[in-house]
Amino acid sequence: MIIESKDNEIIIRISSDVNLDDIQKSLDFIRYKELVSKSIATDSDIQKLADDVNQSWWDRNKSKYIPAGK
Repeated sequence: MIIESKDNEIIIRISSDVNLDDIQKSLDFIRYKELVSKSIATDSDIQKLADDVNQSWWDRNKSKYIPAGK
Protein backbone atom coordinates (compact mmCIF):
# COMPACT_ATOMS: atom_id res chain seq x y z
CA MET A 1 0.00 0.00 0.00
CA ILE A 2 1.23 3.47 -0.87
CA ILE A 3 -0.18 6.66 0.64
CA GLU A 4 0.64 10.04 -0.89
CA SER A 5 -0.39 13.55 0.04
CA LYS A 6 -0.65 15.78 -3.01
CA ASP A 7 -2.09 19.30 -3.02
CA ASN A 8 -5.32 19.00 -0.98
CA GLU A 9 -5.82 15.26 -1.57
CA ILE A 10 -4.61 11.97 -0.17
CA ILE A 11 -3.93 9.25 -2.73
CA ILE A 12 -3.97 5.61 -1.59
CA ARG A 13 -2.76 2.80 -3.83
CA ILE A 14 -3.81 -0.71 -2.79
CA SER A 15 -3.06 -4.07 -4.34
CA SER A 16 -5.91 -5.45 -6.45
CA ASP A 17 -5.77 -8.60 -4.29
CA VAL A 18 -7.74 -6.82 -1.54
CA ASN A 19 -11.45 -7.64 -1.27
CA LEU A 20 -13.49 -4.86 -2.93
CA ASP A 21 -16.27 -5.04 -0.33
CA ASP A 22 -13.73 -4.40 2.41
CA ILE A 23 -12.31 -1.45 0.48
CA GLN A 24 -15.82 -0.03 -0.02
CA LYS A 25 -16.59 -0.30 3.70
CA SER A 26 -13.35 1.49 4.50
CA LEU A 27 -14.06 4.21 1.95
CA ASP A 28 -17.59 4.65 3.31
CA PHE A 29 -16.13 5.19 6.78
CA ILE A 30 -13.58 7.68 5.44
CA ARG A 31 -16.37 9.55 3.61
CA TYR A 32 -18.37 9.63 6.84
CA LYS A 33 -15.36 11.09 8.70
CA GLU A 34 -14.89 13.66 5.94
CA LEU A 35 -18.52 14.78 6.15
CA VAL A 36 -18.60 14.85 9.95
CA SER A 37 -15.46 16.95 10.08
CA LYS A 38 -17.35 19.74 8.30
CA SER A 39 -20.47 19.50 10.46
CA ILE A 40 -21.48 22.34 12.75
CA ALA A 41 -24.19 20.22 14.41
CA THR A 42 -24.05 20.03 18.18
CA ASP A 43 -24.53 16.83 20.20
CA SER A 44 -27.95 18.22 21.13
CA ASP A 45 -28.86 18.70 17.44
CA ILE A 46 -27.82 15.14 16.66
CA GLN A 47 -29.75 13.71 19.60
CA LYS A 48 -32.89 15.63 18.58
CA LEU A 49 -32.62 14.32 15.01
CA ALA A 50 -32.12 10.75 16.27
CA ASP A 51 -35.14 11.06 18.58
CA ASP A 52 -37.29 12.41 15.72
CA VAL A 53 -36.22 9.61 13.37
CA ASN A 54 -36.84 6.95 16.01
CA GLN A 55 -40.29 8.35 16.85
CA SER A 56 -41.23 8.55 13.18
CA TRP A 57 -40.10 4.96 12.61
CA TRP A 58 -42.03 3.75 15.64
CA ASP A 59 -45.20 5.58 14.55
CA ARG A 60 -45.03 3.84 11.16
CA ASN A 61 -44.12 0.38 12.46
CA LYS A 62 -45.64 -0.12 15.92
CA SER A 63 -48.64 -2.00 14.48
CA LYS A 64 -46.19 -4.71 13.36
CA TYR A 65 -45.10 -5.28 16.95
CA ILE A 66 -48.17 -4.45 19.05
CA PRO A 67 -51.51 -6.00 18.06
CA ALA A 68 -54.40 -3.55 17.56
CA GLY A 69 -56.36 -2.76 20.70
CA LYS A 70 -53.52 -3.24 23.15
